[in-house]
Amino acid sequence: MPLTKQAIKKVRQDKRKTIYNMRVKKTYKQAVVAFRKNPTLKGIGEVFSKLDKAAKTNIIHKNKAARLKSRLSKLIHSKPPKAVKPALSK
Repeated sequence: MPLTKQAIKKVRQDKRKTIYNMRVKKTYKQAVVAFRKNPTLKGIGEVFSKLDKAAKTNIIHKNKAARLKSRLSKLIHSKPPKAVKPALSK
């Protein structure tokens, strides 16, 4: 148990910051999962924004954010166009 006034205050601050950090972490993770299911150019901007915000506030490391952004952008750029196969007739 904290004994001094400043230690008690620090416990209160840590609780608030933990809740905020978990909320930011949850939002960027949900955005990444949603983007992987349906990669679009509009969606990539939203995901990048959430990753940058998490990296800026040190919730995740900046290199992790860069790595995730690189992997997500590959989903859009390396995707070959879907070719329509002609129906086989007998």
